[in-house]
Amino acid sequence: MKTSKLPLFIILATSLILASCDSDDVVDVPDVVETDPTADDTDDDQDTNSPFVGAVYAMTNGDGQIAGTNVQGPNTIIAYGRDENGALTPIGPFATNGNGGDYDGGEGLDPLISAYALTKTDDNENLLAVNAGSNTITSFNIQDDYSLEIAGTPQQTGAIGPNSIAFSAREIDGVKGIVYVSNITRPEFLSGGEPMHQGTVTGFWLLNDGSLDPISDSTRELEVRPSAIQFSPDGNWLVVTSINSGAAALGSGSEDEVTVYNVGDNGVLSTIPWGAATSTLRGNTEGRNLPSAIGFQIVGDNYVVVTEAREFQPDGMPPAFPALQDGSVSTWQIQSDGSLTPISLDVASGENNTGRTACWLDFTADGNTFFVSNAIEAGLASYSFNNGVVELINQTAAQGQGTGGADNGPDAFAVTEGWIDMWITDDGAYLYQLFGLDGTIGIYRVNGQSLEFVGEESGNLPDTNTQGIVAI
Repeated sequence: MKTSKLPLFIILATSLILASCDSDDVVDVPDVVETDPTADDTDDDQDTNSPFVGAVYAMTNGDGQIAGTNVQGPNTIIAYGRDENGALTPIGPFATNGNGGDYDGGEGLDPLISAYALTKTDDNENLLAVNAGSNTITSFNIQDDYSLEIAGTPQQTGAIGPNSIAFSAREIDGVKGIVYVSNITRPEFLSGGEPMHQGTVTGFWLLNDGSLDPISDSTRELEVRPSAIQFSPDGNWLVVTSINSGAAALGSGSEDEVTVYNVGDNGVLSTIPWGAATSTLRGNTEGRNLPSAIGFQIVGDNYVVVTEAREFQPDGMPPAFPALQDGSVSTWQIQSDGSLTPISLDVASGENNTGRTACWLDFTADGNTFFVSNAIEAGLASYSFNNGVVELINQTAAQGQGTGGADNGPDAFAVTEGWIDMWITDDGAYLYQLFGLDGTIGIYRVNGQSLEFVGEESGNLPDTNTQGIVAI
């Protein structure tokens, strides 16, 4: 989460100027032997002697900063086998053949300010990862033993800092589906830092062998810095959320927190958005900070459920710690014309600065409850969900070591585990929470609307600059 004082933006801008998107920053990727397309890899053929019933994948986002750049060095996926009790066993690191990156000013927490830096296909056969320091994305085939094998060659994304990736299945000969990736910024906005960034989205076909193939004319330039992208369940819409909508320094002047594109049968997006919305406009009379929307999901009848850290101040000026406010959740429904109808707006995730960094979420299997992670507070809040209407159930459904509302000082990053990305398993049994400043994965059993702590896995991820987690 970006919670630094203004000088860090200046520092970030200076460091990013030194970082280039030329060939020096991109890892040369050797040819990789692809999975035999004739092999039968259905779930029925899973190794019945395996102790694992599923897997968890977390991304290192590099292995340490390269001096004078935003590049974090070679990127790796740490894979874990999951047993029936939720416990994790490492089954090997797997290189993405790309570099990680840092676009959050150097705190090491949430370095891409995004959700879904790592995602999977619905059939659990492919894992998709961003390489923010190399401006590439990587596709893996998930093997029967849950290990990973790179499929094809990592693909250039055409802009700077890929940070979120989404998949939608399609029934087309030779094609499994459509993949879109969001990029943090275009080169002309790089030096301005977070308040001025304007990125892109661009598309790829995911082929049956797991490799990626660019979709012609699929790139769309954004008026904001994207934080996450997702397809609607019906596949008709691609939704983009933004962290800097309404920022005073944003040259486009956009206040669009959520943007909706129509998706054509050819995989190409509408030329312009069909819908856009925000829960809070700049200059609002309530003195409410602007929404930095990060994690979100589209569920049911195209309900868009968005987490909102409240960071940029009401006049659009950058955040500083004393100016942070409690975060929130807002919901809309996508209509047939792509417009967004508001349902529940600005439902707070805390009180008196006890839930300032609401940033990621995931739904239980029945769809009636979702959990929201507050990064600096290092906790999970639970919400009820009913046809788009949301209510806070419990601000501390789970709680780790974090910075409470009384401490708005600059040492907040030093005293928090930094709970960031999370994922609930396909069977709805377990929630896995990534601790972004501790190199740990927290394991929780999902019991309806509550969580039961099971344990932790540590020792295989770096303490900082991790981003992205997936569970199956």
